[in-house]
Amino acid sequence: PQAPISLSPPRWPVECEVIQETIEHIEWVPPEPEPFCPPMGPEQALSTPGEEQGTVVYHSSPALQGSCFIRARVGGAPGPLSSPAAPLEGPQDTTLLFESRFESGNLQKAIKVGPYEYVLMLRPDLYTAKHTQWFYFRVQNTRQEPLYRFTIANMAKPKSLYGQGLQPLLYSQRDAQSRGVGWRRVGTDVRYYRGSAGEPLMFQLSWTMRFPHDGDTCFFAACYPYTYSDLRRYLCALAADPARSRYCAVQALCRSLAGNTVYLLTITGPGGTAGKRAVVASARAHPGESGGSWAMRGFLDFLLSAHADARLLRRLFIFKVVPMLNPDGVVVGNSRCSLAGRDPNRAYGMALPGSFPGVWHLRAMVQRVLAEREVVLYCDFHGHSRKNNVFMYGCDAGGDGSGTRLRQRVFPLMLSKNAPDKFSFSSCKFQVQKSKEGTGRVSMWRLGVSHSYTLEVAFSGCTLGGRSSHFSVEDLKSLGRLLCDTLLDFCDPAPAKLQQCLVEVDALLQQQMGREPGSGGSWSDVSPSELESSTSGSDSSVSDG
Repeated sequence: PQAPISLSPPRWPVECEVIQETIEHIEWVPPEPEPFCPPMGPEQALSTPGEEQGTVVYHSSPALQGSCFIRARVGGAPGPLSSPAAPLEGPQDTTLLFESRFESGNLQKAIKVGPYEYVLMLRPDLYTAKHTQWFYFRVQNTRQEPLYRFTIANMAKPKSLYGQGLQPLLYSQRDAQSRGVGWRRVGTDVRYYRGSAGEPLMFQLSWTMRFPHDGDTCFFAACYPYTYSDLRRYLCALAADPARSRYCAVQALCRSLAGNTVYLLTITGPGGTAGKRAVVASARAHPGESGGSWAMRGFLDFLLSAHADARLLRRLFIFKVVPMLNPDGVVVGNSRCSLAGRDPNRAYGMALPGSFPGVWHLRAMVQRVLAEREVVLYCDFHGHSRKNNVFMYGCDAGGDGSGTRLRQRVFPLMLSKNAPDKFSFSSCKFQVQKSKEGTGRVSMWRLGVSHSYTLEVAFSGCTLGGRSSHFSVEDLKSLGRLLCDTLLDFCDPAPAKLQQCLVEVDALLQQQMGREPGSGGSWSDVSPSELESSTSGSDSSVSDG
């Protein structure tokens, strides 16, 4: 049965205050790719004034009643809102007015330490003391002339792409209304460095910039926001479209802890499901990885289009898609956790439908599908904060024959051929580490999905094919279409492409092992860890506990 898609505001924990205004942004693609900014070395740390030298001009902290989630309501905390921003003293007061109490917003505190300099503190994931990475907040009362400096003083990760050319995003409401310009990269002198000694150790992200207008309303974000309401608006348009709704059923997979619907889309062409294999895709286990939602948007746009390849895919497969696994985390502006205060992408091994409903019901759904048909592919869409480009993690435990192990690498190799300017095959990893047993990728593989992957999309952009520039929303959406192209290549009944890729992967692995290509050594005796260097793996936080 189709689930009615409600457009009522989402449900929030009762301790969260939420402003009434609806925040929406236009979609825009810059005419030219936005280049990375020249990186500033980490050794050039700034001496940032501390809180004691400044004035707190914004402080919004949920009155957390206890250390765990208790209940939720539409619109969050009842009663009148508090005023976390210091009032302006008159028209000559140039203090910025900060606000973050809206969907996906995250900023806990702003301290004014100079006429145009602010130190910012992010709010940790609700009911935890860590995972500060995602930011998204509004500023008003801007001035065009001065150079501002912003420093986020409590970033959690020791390494970040901000030290390598990534810039924050700015959205000017005036530019959106008058010129149709949306999110764009800003910031000169962008630095990422270790904060002053303290427990736990924090890192600082600092940038300078000028605002485009006086008296504008602007937003800053870590990545292009994609909220739960954005998803619901998309699903509403889908349900209202007589063509697309014919082959796409929207159901409730389950409800989240706060009572927000976790949606499940079933997409397939007319003519029954007998003999069709299945493909399963999911996104947004981690709320701070909004690029995953834009790639998922492109995947759905293409799959539901009138394109001949899309029609062929719907004829061949049944697609089961969960576009937002962790809606609560997305609503409250978390980086990594759900309202259980834990990382849902480490919880697949736990039989806990009460604590992690999204992942529990996704796994149960895949088990039901596997009982009646083969699942060709599982793909979980994520974002990565420390490595450029797009890449995949797969599953090679080393116990299978060399043929199976080579096949694991074929899908990512094909994707790198379809997206040579975005996808890096050399960044892909296939080890199954003990710490990753609770992930969607490893869990689905253990259930019997032979090709199970995490798709990692950099928060930054691309360094391939002569490019050195940020991803636009269009780049991210194109990944979804390219994934569809690759699925057709991978399942092509004519074996030529597959055979060619198997030969290539074999040669690449031989090369990695320092063997002569074509020397015919067997892979079955080489462990996956020997095939891979020990460079950084998944984007799990150093402080994951």
